[in-house]
Amino acid sequence: MVDSAGTGCAGTKTKDVVVNGINGHIESAMQDGKTVKGVRAPEEREAMLTGDVKPIQTQIYCKRFLILAVFSLYSMVNAFQWIQYSIIANIFCHFYQISYEQADWLSVVYMLVYVPLIFPAAWLLDKKGLRTVALLGSGLNCIGAWIKIASVRQDLFGVTMFAQTVCSIAQIFILGLPSRVASVWFGPKEVSTACATAVLGNQLGVAFGFLLPPILVPNTKDDINLMAKNISVLFYGTATVATVLFILVVAVFKEKPPLPPSQSQAVLLDTPDDYSYKQSIINLFRNVPFVLLLLSYGILTGSYYSVGTLLNQMIITYYEGEELNAGRIGLTLVVSGMVGSIIAGFWVDRTKTYKQTTLAVYIIAFIGMLVFTFTLNLGYLQVIFVTAGSLGFFMTGYLPLGFEFGVEITYPEPEGTSSGLLNASAQLFGIVFTLAQGKLKANYGTLTGNLFLCSWIFVGIILTVFIKSDLRRQRANLAAGAQLAVRDSLEKVSTSQNELRAPAETSI
Repeated sequence: MVDSAGTGCAGTKTKDVVVNGINGHIESAMQDGKTVKGVRAPEEREAMLTGDVKPIQTQIYCKRFLILAVFSLYSMVNAFQWIQYSIIANIFCHFYQISYEQADWLSVVYMLVYVPLIFPAAWLLDKKGLRTVALLGSGLNCIGAWIKIASVRQDLFGVTMFAQTVCSIAQIFILGLPSRVASVWFGPKEVSTACATAVLGNQLGVAFGFLLPPILVPNTKDDINLMAKNISVLFYGTATVATVLFILVVAVFKEKPPLPPSQSQAVLLDTPDDYSYKQSIINLFRNVPFVLLLLSYGILTGSYYSVGTLLNQMIITYYEGEELNAGRIGLTLVVSGMVGSIIAGFWVDRTKTYKQTTLAVYIIAFIGMLVFTFTLNLGYLQVIFVTAGSLGFFMTGYLPLGFEFGVEITYPEPEGTSSGLLNASAQLFGIVFTLAQGKLKANYGTLTGNLFLCSWIFVGIILTVFIKSDLRRQRANLAAGAQLAVRDSLEKVSTSQNELRAPAETSI
């Protein structure tokens, strides 16, 4: 059991602190009628958000792990549904009698729908909160999964496209939540790890999406009835799991804990209810470091989306009939990335070196993409497993870093807004990169398509170099700790003065 600085369960003794301003600057502390002046008075923006100095209590609850687990699981199923078509694209092309370009849209629709709808979704998150958005995300995910079952017929590609569109709308209420779930439920020493774990759930879904479809739906192109039966098994299994998770969300997912888990989150509770969402968006686009992060995050994550979508086509170009190994290579890419995500989360939780870590991961991801590109056609699948694993470790490991870095440099703007914009950027770049790389691959070969991505990732490195590391949320937490230290010192001085007065009063 610990307080806001640790990782224990409910029932902990909490502390009252005094904080003023978004950056946690201390205006004053009162003890025995004396005032201790702080660093400076709050700026106009800070005063607008937090108002007068108020006592704040913080506490961490064990239920945070249940909330995180449920969110990660339904995020996993949604990500599974994104990639389940692409990793066996040649099989679905044969079943529905469609082209690869049409099959690519089953992945691209996830990105296309996200861009126009992220703004109303982020507004809904700010106004209605976590529980409402979680219900929408898991509910739509469940509905889309059941519609897919009705599409297992060769002339019903339109139905499966509609079902995938419903699932893509569900994604809008999922992708922006990791940083919000982490901030609302987890303490300052574990928030980055919690965010990484939430992102990991989504990546786990992609991993299963690479692994299971090639196993459940082998390439039985000479037996369409067997192929349809196998596709039905895939869709029924997905719908069953999605339904169970929707019921879990209804039963256990709560809006927020009774008390906030950190001082930075507690300060946000004083934000006026009528604070303008439009103004928040304007503030973010005026924040130059965030705009640079917006572009660099979109480039690397969009490249990841493109590689994931086209991986099956890349592999079978050089290794015909290796659909199963294409899935295993995708699994290797994602699982290594999950390890990278957790390590990155632990690292920045303890060091707070967001800028340095983000830049290092970006550079190594660029090197990994180059190595993957030039080893793809060597004829050795074992080499592809190694290079894909190295690429995934850093490319996927970057995802939670980008989320948390964005929250840090935009505090106290809502986490859902900054995360939503980052994801919108990723979807935009993902659409452009997937369609452009697919076209380049078809016209000039796989090597040209991959070099196209490498050039853009290099641009992302340059943008990252110029991001100013202004860790506002971290400053708020540190200032709160400083305020506690000031108050403790005043209490000790007061106690010492009382002890000195006591003998004098006795002698009198």
